[in-house]
Amino acid sequence: MSAVAVALSLVLACASFTVAAQEREGVNVGKRSAFTNLVPAQEVEKMAGQQYKQVLEQADSKNALAPPSSEELKRLRTIAQRLIPFATPWNERASQWQWEVNLIGSKQINAYCMPGGKIAFYTGILRTLQLTDDEAAMVMGHEMAHALREHARERIGKSTVTTGAARLGGALLSGWLGIDPNLTDMVAQQGANLLNLKFGREDESEADLVGMEIAARAGYDPRAGITLWEKMGAANKGAPPQWLSTHPASSTRIADMQAALPSVMPLFQRAKAAQTVKP
Repeated sequence: MSAVAVALSLVLACASFTVAAQEREGVNVGKRSAFTNLVPAQEVEKMAGQQYKQVLEQADSKNALAPPSSEELKRLRTIAQRLIPFATPWNERASQWQWEVNLIGSKQINAYCMPGGKIAFYTGILRTLQLTDDEAAMVMGHEMAHALREHARERIGKSTVTTGAARLGGALLSGWLGIDPNLTDMVAQQGANLLNLKFGREDESEADLVGMEIAARAGYDPRAGITLWEKMGAANKGAPPQWLSTHPASSTRIADMQAALPSVMPLFQRAKAAQTVKP
């Protein structure tokens, strides 16, 4: 192939990519971190499933696990049923996840979604903040986004590099293409408690935007993300609530959500219109 032909093919490829990017509606947060490739997804999801089971067993032993008849739990599961269909485009593994939603009785203002789609809400976040369905969907979408964008897997990958660089030499030199089977125990150590992993501001901002889009596509008003953070700020009297301490709110972060509204409002309006015409 001549140099001119090669140049032309590159131009056409770039043009095609640009058109595809422009045609996609919603937010743009880029690709997932290459650090996730250091850690087998199935290992992280397996650990998450085990830890989630332990949390539920502990809650049940204290009579703090909401029964299936709980109206609050039914409400959360209904929201999840609407959000989950829009998860797979963000992570193809999500179509294989065994999604779960449970409610734990506690005053904690907290919620999370562990790798593999294991969702937990605490009654404190529902009752203290008096969340509307739209606001609850923003919380759930945000937490789902962490799992879909594999932020925990990324954090474990980064920690693994930091604490085991010598053992990782072969994997790093291979261009992140393979997983050293000897890393399994190191991964287990880094992911010993997935619930205590702290996400950075960039992860949180990404989760805000992805969560807004997922909720909007499901017909939940993305503007509720703003009112949610206003409520979170009002609840921050003295020591910050647990959910707020691990999800640092700031004027910059709220501004980013406001800036993203023009990208997600059309998705919400279209979803609402479709829901209205259904028999």
